[in-house]
Amino acid sequence: MRIAVVDGQGGGIGKHIMERLRREMPPEVEFLALGTNALATSVILRAGANEGATGENAVIYNASRVDLILGPVSILFPHAMMGELTPAMAAALATSPARKILLPLVRGPVELVGLRPEPLPHLIEELVQRVKEYVAGRCC
Repeated sequence: MRIAVVDGQGGGIGKHIMERLRREMPPEVEFLALGTNALATSVILRAGANEGATGENAVIYNASRVDLILGPVSILFPHAMMGELTPAMAAALATSPARKILLPLVRGPVELVGLRPEPLPHLIEELVQRVKEYVAGRCC
């Protein structure tokens, strides 16, 4: 099982996701840090990812080569993360056959209706639980 953790800017969200999943998941699960920039990739790598790749081509190339894609929902929006996420990246992530488990975090002119406001640690806890359920269903 290969799981991509996608983030940009400073990589803080990806770091928190990666730290929690590394502690909770079996060692045979492979994690790929996909950053929109080198800083984000390196932060996710230091948090426990097995491999990392940076930039538009890396995201496009790897989006269809993983089983799960994790990150904020904004990774599906062109020009998100202050323009770091290109339209081609958003398209590759959105059309990937991989299951997407995303945090409802967006900055800018997008509002997600019907979601309860939760602190980031609670959202990450829910994401980790969903990933564990998905991996258990796929592995067993």
